[in-house]
Formats: sequence, C-alpha cells, structure tokens
Amino acid sequence: MALSEETLETEPSLPPLFRGRVASDPFAAAVAEARAECDPGLITHNIRPDHLTAAVVLAPESPLRDAVAMVLALGNGFADAFGALAPSETACQFDWPSGIRINGARCGSLRAAASSRDPDEEPDWLVIGLDVPFFAEADAEPGETPDTTTLWEEGCADIEPLRLLESWSRHQLIWINEWLDGGTAKLHRDWLGRAFSLNKDVTLTHGGETLTGTFLGLDDRGGMVLKTASRERLLPLTGVLEEI
Repeated sequence: MALSEETLETEPSLPPLFRGRVASDPFAAAVAEARAECDPGLITHNIRPDHLTAAVVLAPESPLRDAVAMVLALGNGFADAFGALAPSETACQFDWPSGIRINGARCGSLRAAASSRDPDEEPDWLVIGLDVPFFAEADAEPGETPDTTTLWEEGCADIEPLRLLESWSRHQLIWINEWLDGGTAKLHRDWLGRAFSLNKDVTLTHGGETLTGTFLGLDDRGGMVLKTASRERLLPLTGVLEEI
C-alpha cells in the first residue's frame, strides 16, 4: 500500500521527564543533542503515516556493561505499548539483541549508541532508537518477503504511529524504573518470555563475526549464551552499540 511520505505534525503527549522534538533522522539528532550535553529525557521523532522512527536520550549512572540493559528494557516497553494498542491475538517477540518480530516476522528494531564503548566506563549518555514500519513501501507487495512484515500486514492498521510513540514513552519509563528499583531479574524474565528463538538454532553477526548455534538464554547482564558446535560462548549485550 502506497502512502504519502508527509510527516504528521501533531506533537505527542509525553509523560513527565520526557520532551519531544521533530527530526528527519531521530537517531542522529538524538546523538548530536546528547553530545551537546542536552538534558536526558529528550525524545526525537519522525512520525509518518507509514513509518515511525524515534530515539530517546538517557543518562545512566552505572557502567556501560550494566546500562546497556536499557535496550532490553525499552524493548519490553515497546512490547507492552504495542500490546495495549494491537488486537489481542497479535504476538510481539524479539530477536536478540534488538530485533522486533510481529507474528513471527521481522518488523522493525531498536538500535543504540553511547558516549563510550568501554564496558567498565560510566557513559555520559546512552541513545536508544526505535524503527517500526506501518505500511509497505510503495513498490513492495504484501507477502513479497515472508520473513519481513509491517503492522498493516499483521492486522494492525488501526494503530496510529503517534499513539504508539506515546504509549512507548509511558511504558519505557515503567521499565526503566523497574530496572532501577528491582534489578534485572524481571527485565530478563519478561524479555526471554518474548524471545523468538530461545532454545532454537540462530545465525547472527556479533563483533564482525557470523555465528551459528543454539540460543540458550541470557547472562546476568543480558548477553546471549550461545551453544556452538564446539563450545558455549557469551556474546555481551554491549555488542549492540553502533560505531558513531
């Protein structure tokens, strides 16, 4: 289905501690604002009828190896936000570390960057982005790529990008507070409950290396425990961070 590329102008209603700003490239804009020492809680966004992209600036007060758990927290927040708006039978699941699946097919992702890539260093800022397709591109036909989908193809045409962003902002705050107050136990348990390939064979790229094995679970910092043909390996969650 072809839709206009026009950006929706309505500003989202965000919870306290958050503020919004329109940006053509929300992730790049959030990183630039973070580098300029903006206050945390900024959500940059590009809300189109066919696509939602957004990013949030955080200022974690913990070493990066712990702070990067926010990728899982905001993933849980997205799943809860989506679940509040989607038809009850629609499943939201995850690929480790940041992929989103709807009814088993890939449908967007999270991404992350930080001021430092040193796991032992407390980062000045952490930016986490969200990308979700609502409708197929103009030249794409539904079902053309069976492992990739859009919300419209999965019966979620009634969800408005603006409402999903608002819901995500509220639920991410819940999960950030859960992590701050309760640690990682519930965070990991809920994320694993939505893991698409838990105890299944996966192939992924991590640290520039393509790996195949069985996804056994998460370590205490959200890293993947992967059983390959030769041994068990631990893939740290910090590998999700992009070079910027």
